[in-house]
Amino acid sequence: MLNSKLLHKKLFLDSGLKTQVKEVNTSNLEWTKNFGDIAPFMQLDLRLIWRNKRTKSSVWMLALGLLYGLFFYPNPTYNNMPFFFIFIGIFSTGIFLINFGQFVPAWDSGYYKLLMSQNIKYEQYLKSKFTLMALSVVILFVLGIPYVYFGWKILLAHFAAAIYNIGINTHVILWGGSFNRKKIDLSQKAAFNYQGTGAVQWLIGIPLLVLPMIIFALFNWLLSFEIACLVLTVMGVVGIVFHQKLMRFITGKYLESKYKMIDAFNQDN
Repeated sequence: MLNSKLLHKKLFLDSGLKTQVKEVNTSNLEWTKNFGDIAPFMQLDLRLIWRNKRTKSSVWMLALGLLYGLFFYPNPTYNNMPFFFIFIGIFSTGIFLINFGQFVPAWDSGYYKLLMSQNIKYEQYLKSKFTLMALSVVILFVLGIPYVYFGWKILLAHFAAAIYNIGINTHVILWGGSFNRKKIDLSQKAAFNYQGTGAVQWLIGIPLLVLPMIIFALFNWLLSFEIACLVLTVMGVVGIVFHQKLMRFITGKYLESKYKMIDAFNQDN
């Protein structure tokens, strides 16, 4: 009788339902089906990111990227350094792009051989990576709109940087991935872990960060801040317009390196 009374007190239908709802919400990736045939690859990437120690760092780095401007914008010293706005804009809106994209396809190195044996469409595989990176840029830009508090020029620079990231840097970093030959152990912690890091990861920073700063600084010096932002924006738009052609070119590079990558990922490095 005592056990029966305790059960009646503790047993509520709502508590059981709450547990079930929580489980569904945390694992439901149905929204990815809106992206068509790349949805399975997006789901694979999202699960990989959330379930492994190394890839989770890409998520936590979002906060660092979003708040990065607060280390500089409140300081009046940087008010007269507009080229620095672009650097922060590229970094702030592109932190996930840089942190996640630089290790494509090494994130999948543990099962890359199996993945390639499935006769998948490589372009879809890469487009899923592109889509995740592009979405992250849009989200981070929107979340960073409050930076307008420090001046409209900062918001304009961040907008130009975001378009540049989507149109240029996403393609650049995917192209760079075709040269990746370093395996990554996803179970390892991210802190002070340089596994998977090679010459590609160091060199890719030049076109990702240095090049847009040089272009911006040049046009800002020759013409004006607004024109410099416009140039980067136009470059990004051109990259978006030619996205399909660029992806076909990048896919070709991956297909050329397919067996080299399979062999490299089978090695212990």
